[in-house]
Amino acid sequence: MRLATWNVNSVRARTDRILDWLQRTGTDVLAMQETKCKDEQFPYERFEELGYRVAHVGLSQWNGVAIASRVGLDDVQIGFEDQPGFSKDPETDPALEARAIGATCAGVRVWSLYVPNGRDLHDPHYTYKLDWLAKLRADAHAWATAAPEQPIALVGDWNVAPTDDDVWDPAFFEGKTHTSQPERDAFHAFAEVGYTDVVRPYAPGPGVYTYWDYTQLRFPKKQGMRIDFVLGSPSFTARVTGAEIDRNERKGKGASDHAPVIVDLDV
Repeated sequence: MRLATWNVNSVRARTDRILDWLQRTGTDVLAMQETKCKDEQFPYERFEELGYRVAHVGLSQWNGVAIASRVGLDDVQIGFEDQPGFSKDPETDPALEARAIGATCAGVRVWSLYVPNGRDLHDPHYTYKLDWLAKLRADAHAWATAAPEQPIALVGDWNVAPTDDDVWDPAFFEGKTHTSQPERDAFHAFAEVGYTDVVRPYAPGPGVYTYWDYTQLRFPKKQGMRIDFVLGSPSFTARVTGAEIDRNERKGKGASDHAPVIVDLDV
């Protein structure tokens, strides 16, 4: 089975490109982030024409996550159990955002995740990000403990570069989000409960990235970040036979600023 994750940065703007990529690569399950549309706006029919069923949650023109699968799409769950919400106004109750959706595809429990950005080290969104990751870790640990035989994949845009090898210039990111120690600690905490970055052994760094900003010619200058990951439970990791980052899909007109991350599994 071939599983991929891709921050598509607007599914409606890139539907043709996504569908062409799915056909070319033979991907069975695609987790998408930043779909940037409401549920009723998602182009379900286009995916269904190619044999993919889609689960999506989108509440506005921001955020949005989806899973497209041609190998089954069962037990869909919007949001994880303890997922926190966010509100800029402390007087307003936090609202749950469209940042997590889970489904079982050919026996694999897949979670498409769009971790909060954090914005700035002193912004309330940064605290929200750390809380979001902590709550996800606790729930993910519980899932793997309750059913260790169930392969679980936590995939998506994590908005964290966990090591200096994962950014083009560590000094450039000093004092900024994505590389702060609390964020990195929150990411590494998933390894402490048994989840493995299954792509790194097949795509070693430094200089291997999944995201390049549209500005400042970051892509041709090879000035990127590795912030998109597939973290697997032990039973998932044991089935991995290969992985890659499709950097070529960042090229050309109309590309997302993220590249797809692909993992191949034993059936």
